[in-house]
Amino acid sequence: MIKVEHLVKRYGNRNVVDDLTFTVEKGQIVGFLGPNGAGKSTTMNMITGYISATEGTIEIDGVDIFDEPEKAKKKIGYLPEMPPLYPDMLVREYLSFVCDIKKVKRDKKDAMISKVMRRAKITDVSERLIKNLSKGYKQRVGIAGAMVGDPEILIFDEPTVGLDPKQILEIRDLIRDLSEKHTILLSSHIMQEVSAVCNEIIIINEGKMIVKDKPENISAHIEQTHELTMEIKGNKELVRSILSGIEHITEYKVTDSEDDEICKAMVISEADSDIRETVFYALAENKCAILEMHTKEPSLEETFIRLTGNGSRQMAERNSRRRKKEGK
Repeated sequence: MIKVEHLVKRYGNRNVVDDLTFTVEKGQIVGFLGPNGAGKSTTMNMITGYISATEGTIEIDGVDIFDEPEKAKKKIGYLPEMPPLYPDMLVREYLSFVCDIKKVKRDKKDAMISKVMRRAKITDVSERLIKNLSKGYKQRVGIAGAMVGDPEILIFDEPTVGLDPKQILEIRDLIRDLSEKHTILLSSHIMQEVSAVCNEIIIINEGKMIVKDKPENISAHIEQTHELTMEIKGNKELVRSILSGIEHITEYKVTDSEDDEICKAMVISEADSDIRETVFYALAENKCAILEMHTKEPSLEETFIRLTGNGSRQMAERNSRRRKKEGK
């Protein structure tokens, strides 16, 4: 449904978007993820035809957005980060206005308004002024406006920003419901947010694509390590000495606990080395009892930080070379 090839947006000497290539298949919810300033909103503005590209092409269901903008835009419903609402309009009045902009036929306008209000679950506030609505309801009104005209593709820029936890869950449920009839591309800078609703995640940083994969596979793209956390009954200096002599440990840290006879240890080992048994016997031989031992997997947030950290550009370049070699 969306095909982006070698997309570049340059301001002066700086590439805000730098050679982006990806596709979004029909019926998918794809999360566009990156830190603030990564180029997400700029890319979405180009996909929706709001701004031009310096280089590259964008096709919306086979239609080039730059060559045939009106035809391509009919297939898109867009909710920018700041919904373009008119606060002194009633909800129904605003949606009627959007219908006029999108050239919905007069005899179909009432049915269209009723349908989008029902799907966005805002029928109960249809006669209220937009300025009197909660932030969550304002987002729903913006989503309803994006749905006017029955576009095949919905594009949401930070759809849950500024919402409370209850409103975030409600918008997530709404997005899942909408995916039954629409292809959805949504942006966020929160890993947990996109992984909760998306079939696939695209991570970008400094305008370059870092990785594109299913949420459950994202952590496989970082250099893997094993991390152990332990509570040990024994002298802190002795524990340090034991850990320093164990092969395959790349990093360790031993700290005090509330009990003077117990210390805490964090141990990181090489990716292909499970050192739990080695650590157990080494400590046991020195009469240091392990009271607790836990393995720790990197959290979604830690994975995101590592993917968009100092090595992200090198990773993006490696992935780009690999995709070119594979002919993608």
